[in-house]
Amino acid sequence: MIDRIIRSVRAGLGATFLACLAASPVLAAPCGDDASGFDGWKSTFRREAASQGISPGALRVLDGVTYDTRVISLDRNQKHFKQSFEQFAANRISAGRIATGRQKLQQYGATLKRIEQRYGVPGEVLVAIWGLETDYGVNQGKMPILRSLSTLAYDCRRTAFFTAQLLDALRIYQRGDLTLDEMRGAWAGEIGQTQFMASSYVKFAVDFDGDGRADLVRSAPDVLASTANYLRGYGWRAGAGWEPGEPNYQALLGWNKAEVYARTIGLFASRLTR
Repeated sequence: MIDRIIRSVRAGLGATFLACLAASPVLAAPCGDDASGFDGWKSTFRREAASQGISPGALRVLDGVTYDTRVISLDRNQKHFKQSFEQFAANRISAGRIATGRQKLQQYGATLKRIEQRYGVPGEVLVAIWGLETDYGVNQGKMPILRSLSTLAYDCRRTAFFTAQLLDALRIYQRGDLTLDEMRGAWAGEIGQTQFMASSYVKFAVDFDGDGRADLVRSAPDVLASTANYLRGYGWRAGAGWEPGEPNYQALLGWNKAEVYARTIGLFASRLTR
């Protein structure tokens, strides 16, 4: 699982945050800093969510959702990121990850070729992100997404951002992309093998294996194609470079605003094809 402060940069400070903030509904539900008002907030949220098109069936998945003090503790105690690029990359680009990545390039070679033809993103970049985010799907996180997002939406610190994420998580469930049991991930609500926030899932996830749903938890083709679609949405240009100063470096910063992370993706991708 990636370093939490890296994820918080993407979740809290970048253009995605500003877009979600602008698009999120103005809820009448009051926020709170402990569990005492959570049930009242949830009742008001349900009414507002229904007005946003969330069905009664989808809203029923909130019936057993409770306030999670562990999520609040993790949110309040994120460590400041102080590693240099060299330190960060050395800790994450291991011989084992490179070997597994090369195996994935071969295993999904035909799929990655089709993805590059459609989205313009080469396979080594997608496999590098896949490896860095969750060790190729091994470490996706086990925390219930709806509980995490409900807790953070109720909390006063970033209510607007996480309200938008909670609504989109309900939309993912409502359209049948994931079952309730599959909606598990990291503490801040990241979902799937390349750790999409819910609003990014709704915007960029694609059904590339043709089974009728965009499944970023179990389907490697959907994961890889959706990651490519995300990068294209942030300006990826087919055939252009991704090192600092090159056109596609900005697309990598769209994936994660931390320079050390974007540079590590590029380095990892380059090493996969040596």
